[in-house]
Amino acid sequence: MDNSGIYVGLDIGTTSIKVIVAERVKGQMNVIGVGSERSNGLSRGVIVDIDKAASAIQSAVRQAEEKASIEIKKVIAGVPANLVKIERCRGMIAVADESKEINNEDVQNVAAAALVQSLPPEREVLDVIPDEFVVDGFDGIKDPRGMVGVRLEMHGTLFTGPKTIIHNTRKAIEKAGLQIEQIVIAPLALSSLVLNDGEQDFGSIIIDMGGGQTTAAVIHDHQLKYTYVDQEGGQYITKDISVVLNTSIENAEKLKRDYGYADAQQAADDEEFPVDVVGQSTPTQISEQYLAEIIEARLDQVFGKVKQHLDEIRALELPGGIVLTGGVAAIPGVTELASQLFGTRVRVFTPNQMGLRHPSFDEALAVIKYQAALSEVALLVKSALTGDTRASVAHDFSEVVDPIASAPRTSTEKTTQTTKQQPEQKQDNPDRKGALDHIKGFFNHFFD
Repeated sequence: MDNSGIYVGLDIGTTSIKVIVAERVKGQMNVIGVGSERSNGLSRGVIVDIDKAASAIQSAVRQAEEKASIEIKKVIAGVPANLVKIERCRGMIAVADESKEINNEDVQNVAAAALVQSLPPEREVLDVIPDEFVVDGFDGIKDPRGMVGVRLEMHGTLFTGPKTIIHNTRKAIEKAGLQIEQIVIAPLALSSLVLNDGEQDFGSIIIDMGGGQTTAAVIHDHQLKYTYVDQEGGQYITKDISVVLNTSIENAEKLKRDYGYADAQQAADDEEFPVDVVGQSTPTQISEQYLAEIIEARLDQVFGKVKQHLDEIRALELPGGIVLTGGVAAIPGVTELASQLFGTRVRVFTPNQMGLRHPSFDEALAVIKYQAALSEVALLVKSALTGDTRASVAHDFSEVVDPIASAPRTSTEKTTQTTKQQPEQKQDNPDRKGALDHIKGFFNHFFD
């Protein structure tokens, strides 16, 4: 199998739209083009003016096309976690082929059967991920193709979102003259980029600090288990600076970027800079520490609300700690401030590709990596969403088979039982046993 080719990631953010073009050759992903345009027609991560958003997308795409020297026709688009619901789904079919050998069509059919459920009219299926297949009662199967059986089942995870958000995203991309290759939930894609295998397995928290909103996502057992969206982001910090210092939004944004600190303790009280104040002919001198106090006050409020929701599900007990992404995560001192407030290990993820060394590029790069890493079976299952039986399955990434997820069980509701059996499967790793015991309450919360 070979998943070489061109991948285009699109991040439609509140403050900026990012486009990344990458070429995958022999397992190596090389970025060959980047486009960035100031957002228009968005509010708090949601498209509210389709025409303006489409125009901004076109501009970002043109920049990427010029640098990559290619024509972009299809994109992989990330969508925010606003009001995303995570549910279990299950489908079962009789194997159609006379030989009873399971093929691609059977996988698509069982995925379609799993999607048959009543949804409220205002919601739409965003994504479906297969957790395991069951062939004639034998469970824990990751790829049933080529096996012989009479009955095929699929247990999976279903993600649904508001139809309005999904429709507006699709419409804006189509109006920009592009086709959507895949729509990916942003936190799901980010987990594949910013977390290593152990962090995804034992459990970690990703906090995406965007311009219009702040999203917290809990990843455990290589799955997205929980999301919380706070409708405050970097724009609120800019507005606070503008109001307190009585300066324009443009000046406030520049001050935040050039002189801002998230932790006032790191800022110098004797370092000052000029600020153009509305109604005054001469600039006013402001200290770095005073500016930092304004920024810290807003971040305290945002992190406080995020912590409250994470405490409710005991997510901060997960051993992987917190990874910060998004443009606001680039403010100096944010790691130290977050570590003090959350009481756990915190780090900022920054891409190491040339020209992308800023957290604001994380999502656009993440959707590319997520799509490139999809297994053939996952692509077949996703094709059931669109009914496209010709879905491409040319990928050479081997699927990550997680020992907990692949442990035998008769239904998805028995995940708690699987967790209890894990020490027997991993007797040679007492640290893992301790970690799993420590977070048992958290794991039970999602599946009891």
